[in-house]
This record gives sequence, structure tokens and C-alpha cells, in this order.
Amino acid sequence: MRVSKTAAGVCTAALLLGTVAAGAEAAEGAPTFSADVAPILYENCVACHRPNHLAPMSLITYDDVRPWARAVKSKVVSREMPPWGADSSVRAYKNDASLSEDEIGVIAAWVDAGAPRGNEAELPEAPEFAEGWSIGEPDLVFTMLEPFRVPADGTVPYSYVTVPTNLQEDTWISAHEFRPGDRRVIHHVISQVLEDDGVPATAEVRLQRDRSRTRARGARVGGYVPNRLGTVYEDGVAVKLPAGADIEAQMHYTTIGEPVLDRSSWGVVVAPPPAPGTDRRRAGGGAVSNGSFRIEPGNPAYEVRATLEIDEPAYLSNMMPHMHVRGKSAKYIVRYPDGTEEVALWVPDYDFNWQLRYQLEEPILMPAGSVLEAVFTYDNSANNRHNPDPSAEVGWGDQTWEEMMLGYYGTVEVAAEETTDQP
Repeated sequence: MRVSKTAAGVCTAALLLGTVAAGAEAAEGAPTFSADVAPILYENCVACHRPNHLAPMSLITYDDVRPWARAVKSKVVSREMPPWGADSSVRAYKNDASLSEDEIGVIAAWVDAGAPRGNEAELPEAPEFAEGWSIGEPDLVFTMLEPFRVPADGTVPYSYVTVPTNLQEDTWISAHEFRPGDRRVIHHVISQVLEDDGVPATAEVRLQRDRSRTRARGARVGGYVPNRLGTVYEDGVAVKLPAGADIEAQMHYTTIGEPVLDRSSWGVVVAPPPAPGTDRRRAGGGAVSNGSFRIEPGNPAYEVRATLEIDEPAYLSNMMPHMHVRGKSAKYIVRYPDGTEEVALWVPDYDFNWQLRYQLEEPILMPAGSVLEAVFTYDNSANNRHNPDPSAEVGWGDQTWEEMMLGYYGTVEVAAEETTDQP
């Protein structure tokens, strides 16, 4: 059984708010874990709150959840958990993990009633997961040839790691995921797939990019930002990894006060053949970016814009805004050739700790000549408790105390028989 919503958890490790005494019998009419609460957690939370995954505690069994019951209530009532930044009144998203008012009410009533277990016969089947992966058990895993040594302290320069795939033939994949060897020391990873150049990948860590290599068009294996899950494409959509390709990854490590060895991996699921009479559609995408901004000291809402013209018709399928700790809000707008426009994503309260990829319920057709615009705002004031220095002018930079403006987006190609006229 797979969870239909990929979401991230219901509480944080910092919440040690005590236990809830659960009576053997539920008060009449009160929600129970087995019948009412477990289905909500299984649908929205345990994709991350399970053993050996992103969240610091499991929320699968009654015994897992009971000590955290009051914390669960606190976090869901405040809508801090499950994490979801998009305004879903603007547009619907497949992976919307936010709870409804009814679901929040059920959890709150359950805790207020003493967190009763209920009849275990009513407990639904718990979701099953591949150990360490959100995409299911991968068919192929590509691992760093040697571990990277992260020192105990100091600033670690960006490093470039080359990992061979050793693929003997072109391979279509329907899912991919980066799995950190030690997520405590990884700030982010940006991966690209390089065409075969006939030279074995013997140099594991490269301090500079090998700019003579050709990037494989449309190929990808997944990167990493805090609390990110893997990517699973819809039926009939895939990306192609060419034979002999290498993965080159920009690795941004941070120190944690002790030396660490990291040996990370990429997992992929091989795509099944397309259904009879249908063509496989290629997933694509990129980023709308602006690297020339300078955020004024003390400005609580500094706006940065970037645009990208769409050369070929495509469906906009997902978006992931990326800023650092001054990030405040993010908006994506599709501007059509006739001058009309629509908002594809509005994230009013951006959170660096939860950089989610928002998957549209209904992809947006962007005819050739459309423009995808990203509008990001930054809070460089003292009111931003995450701001390391409100007195500093801030521009593009690699480190967290600097800033970035990257509007990642994903597309799906338009089938040959489909019209590309503007809706």
C-alpha cells in the first residue's frame, strides 16, 4: 500500500510536552486512534514520520503516537504540521498535505478525550515503505565511489562529485531520489546528468566543474534540499538516462562540530513500457532565476523578479521555490502570448526548512511564447527571527547567510496529437 499524499510529519523533536493518559475505553462518541486518527496520520504524516526517515519520531502505531499526543494536537491546530506552504484556494495540488478543519477537529477531540486506543479491529492496514526511500524500492542505485570527509568545523567549499551510472543502454526512469549518507551535514545537492565522454569516472571529487562535458538533455536523478522527498512521475511520464552517463553533483556540506564521512546515493525506478497505442511523454523543467539582486538592509519585503520565455509548448506540472532564511513569499505566474495571465503558485509564508515541490492537480498548458514569471520577496528586517544580520545588504551567495533566487519548475511535454492553442 502506498501513501497517496507525500507530506512531512506532524511534530518536531523539540516538542517534549509530556504524555497523554489514554483510557482503556473511549468516551461515548469520542474519536479513537484505531478508527479515526490512524487514517489521518497514514494519509498525511507517516511518509516522513516512520522509522529511519526524515522525521525524528514514528507516528505509525498507537504506542508511537501516544507520548506525542498533546504535541500532535498543538502542531496541527496551529497548522504548523503537516508542512504546506501553498495557498490551496488559488489552485489545487496533488500532494496537498494540509489537513481539513474536520481532520484537525478529530485529532483535537481525540487528545481532549484522553487519546483512547479504540478497537484494534478498526485499525486500517499501515502503509508499507521501502527502507530509507520515499519512491519505493529503487531498481538501480548509484553511490559515491568514495566517502567525502566533512571536517568538524569551518566552512566547506562546494565540492563536485562524479558518480558513474555504468548504464549499458539508454534507460527510461519513472522516479528518482537522492538519499543522503548523513543528512546532518548536507545543506543541498544539485545534480546533473552528463553524456558519456568515454573516460572512466576515476576522479571522485572535483573542485571545479568539467565544463567540456555535455549535459544530457532532460535527464535528471534528483537533488536535495531540507526535508525533500523523491520524485515520482505520473503514469506515462519519464526521463531518459543515456547509456554511459555520469552523475555530477554539486555538494554543499556544513559542519556540525564533529568529523563526518558522507557517502550518498541516488536511486531510480525503471519506467514500464508505455501502454499500447500511447507514447511515453518526457518530463522536463529547469529554473527561473535572478542572480543580480541586492536586498536592502532592514527591508521587510524586498521583491525580486525573474522571467523565462517558453520556446516549446509544455505543461507546467510542478514548482519549487528556493530561497534562504530571508525568504518570505513566492509566486509563479504564467503569462500567455495574448497578454492574459494566471497564478500557478502562491506561497504566502515561505519556510526555508520545508522546501516543498508543489505538484499541480491540473497541469497548466503553456503554449510556445508564454512567459513563466517568478516573484519572490525577502524579509531582511529585524522582525525576521531567522535573519543573521538585518544591517547587511545581501546578494546572491552559496551560504545560508547569503541569498538565492531560484524558481524551480517541472514540465511534461505535449503529446503530438494534442492542441497547443492557448486555453
